[in-house]
Amino acid sequence: MRTLPLALYGAATGLLEPFAPAVLRGRAGRGKEDAARLGERLGRPGAARPDGPLAWLHGVSVGETMSLLPLVSALRTHRPDLALLVTSGTVTAAAMMAERLPAGVIHQFAPVDAPGAVRRFLDHWRPAAGVFVESELWPNLILAAGARGVRLSLISARMTEASAARWSRWPGSARALVGAFEVLAAQDAATEDRLARLGGRPGPRLNLKLVGDPLPFDAAELERLRTATAGRKVVLAASTHPGEEALVAKAFHDAAPNLGEALLVIAPRHPDRGPALADELRATRRAAGEAPTGAIHVADTLGELGLFFRLADIVVMGGGFAPGVGGHNPLEPARIGRPILTGPHAFNAAETYAELFAEAAAIEAADAAALARHLRGLLDNPTIARRMGEAALAYAGRQNAATMQRALELLEPLLP
Repeated sequence: MRTLPLALYGAATGLLEPFAPAVLRGRAGRGKEDAARLGERLGRPGAARPDGPLAWLHGVSVGETMSLLPLVSALRTHRPDLALLVTSGTVTAAAMMAERLPAGVIHQFAPVDAPGAVRRFLDHWRPAAGVFVESELWPNLILAAGARGVRLSLISARMTEASAARWSRWPGSARALVGAFEVLAAQDAATEDRLARLGGRPGPRLNLKLVGDPLPFDAAELERLRTATAGRKVVLAASTHPGEEALVAKAFHDAAPNLGEALLVIAPRHPDRGPALADELRATRRAAGEAPTGAIHVADTLGELGLFFRLADIVVMGGGFAPGVGGHNPLEPARIGRPILTGPHAFNAAETYAELFAEAAAIEAADAAALARHLRGLLDNPTIARRMGEAALAYAGRQNAATMQRALELLEPLLP
């Protein structure tokens, strides 16, 4: 059901849709869109639709789409008769999907949330089921899919209090959107409560970020890097955001003041920030082909986190020192058995971190001074660091089977 605000939103996006190509071209010029695939953003397919029933899975950015990969693999095993389409909204996510999706699974950019683009997308792909992850509530796309009989689910759902407060200004519209999902599975209790307040009926909790294989890596390149860093402890700051790199660098220099004792590798969440970071921190750069000869090395390439997690002795997860970001998935280093440090703002993974803290697999640092103390402690006590990593690995292993089984049980009734 379209409420008045949703009807007005549909009309407004329809009026603005003729300007979408120009907006997308401008974004492509800034590296925010793939210029060769702008048609997909307008609902024009970039691939043929396979015969037979098709299930559609959607995640907006890297974290969300990466969390879909284990589900894609499970569905291919569980339902080999289904064609699978994965959509995402960012260039970085598309690049990761090109590397990681199994052969035969189709990737497309999601259409912009305008009536014509949505109509063309649904006309071509004709999905029988749609699986959204985390926090994607695009009104035109959701309501148009539901009106065509697409059986929708929102799983591993995550909603901030600020987002819930915005939607609560239009309670009827929020109820219509969350009510379009036959399966609504939240990551955590806070999201579950927010969805219920908006009129949803959350089922069992499900967090797809608890599931996954260790990130891939190039074994020969790992050996080359280990040779280049021989004798030095490696601290990896992974998926960092603006402001965090300087904080981590200060903590690192305070913890390891002797040049040559340790190496800090910074892997920014957005690799295009690499040149500016290298200038700011006087660091070498991976994307420039430079060897990690100084105190700091910027790993500004795509798809190599698995390599640097394995190179690292200690991992500092980014996003936790940047207010408002919410932190990033600690299970990626946990699956490789690395001790984990995070900041005080990792609310997106609060329950996972709480369990890791309880098992002595991760530590929270309130600020740069606390981070320096913890880094020094782990650098001086490799046995403690190793035990933390073993505890993290054991925790990650326990999550996989139970979470994926629950996901398949939730989705099975919706599949054709």
